[in-house]
Amino acid sequence: MSYNEPFIKKSWFQLFSASKLIENKMILNQIINGDAIQKLNELPENSVDLIFADPPYWMRVDGVLQRVEGTDFDGCDDEWDQFDTLEQYEQFTKDWLSACYRVLKPNGSIWVIGGMQCVYSIGAIMQQLGFWLINDVVWHKKNPTPNFKGTRLNNAQETLIWATKSKKSKYTFHYKTAKELNTDTVTPEEYAAGVRKQMGSVWRFAVCSGNERLKNSSGEKLHTTQKPQELLERIIAISSNKGDVVLDPFGGTMTTAAAAKKLGRNYITIERSLEYCHYGKHRLDSVVFDSFENQNIANAVFDIKPLKVTMKDMIGDGYFIEGEWFYLKTGNKVATLLADGKLLYNDEAINMHTCAALAKKAKAERLNGFDHWYVMRDNELISINEIRNSYRSKQAI
Repeated sequence: MSYNEPFIKKSWFQLFSASKLIENKMILNQIINGDAIQKLNELPENSVDLIFADPPYWMRVDGVLQRVEGTDFDGCDDEWDQFDTLEQYEQFTKDWLSACYRVLKPNGSIWVIGGMQCVYSIGAIMQQLGFWLINDVVWHKKNPTPNFKGTRLNNAQETLIWATKSKKSKYTFHYKTAKELNTDTVTPEEYAAGVRKQMGSVWRFAVCSGNERLKNSSGEKLHTTQKPQELLERIIAISSNKGDVVLDPFGGTMTTAAAAKKLGRNYITIERSLEYCHYGKHRLDSVVFDSFENQNIANAVFDIKPLKVTMKDMIGDGYFIEGEWFYLKTGNKVATLLADGKLLYNDEAINMHTCAALAKKAKAERLNGFDHWYVMRDNELISINEIRNSYRSKQAI
């Protein structure tokens, strides 16, 4: 992704250095130019629903790495990744994480990404500050940079830490949306057939490359560690709601903000480099919410709880008839329906879930009756779950 308009520091200074608070209220959907810690401390307390942080890793790159064919590898040796000592890096980490803790809402959550050089320090400091760890997630890179010298294993992963403000936080997690997005443990054929599996903690994404990489007006790579937007879309989709405020204290190429805008979330991003702000703004200007190909993901439709209905409700509205037979899928008559929604089985009135377990001789004491019971309609067996869904649809009108 290349933008032809050159970066001119003077012309952009006023746009990004202006005050971003009016009467202690945040102006949303903005890029703030400045130091992350300073600008975080200017934001209102308990004001952010979700934080994604991609801080300096302190890579400690020494010398020049060369590819096999002899060309230099453009790794991360940027000025913003330089620290003198471990103590200095840990103090910096503690300062920005403390500032994040202050602005995060009590039920909000934070994701922090790091490499092997920093993630263990970051995780320890997060726990010292009171964050409650939910998961660590491995980003397995499909196209990692090789180890050019052949002196160690190929470093093909980075680690994400997902945490809340406290153990008691009621954080957002769209479990079924995550299943819908999970293509890591499901084959394309299975997915097309409707198979959905629980999302795991190993995610497979390619390193940002090609047209996705932001380039300056000279066509050069803008940022050495730009993250793939698909990674951020997944994080934002499963751990926030439409309209939530998503904060990125190290904005870089504005990937977090772009993903947030695409998913209908509000964003605030802080970035000290005016050049990154310049090109990042162009990127955000091109993002349209409606461009997201599946609004069901953006709106977490899969996690909307269906209307709760009872057998007694459906009997009262004529969807089931007192005294009718309940069948198993095999076609065997098993029990008859009572007026209160229970089933008469072996001369005993019991709930349909316990009855299903007994009829199928299951090890469990209960099975979900809606998954196992059928009734006769027009000389055909129809699942009672199908009838329940029809009833719910009518009630929603």
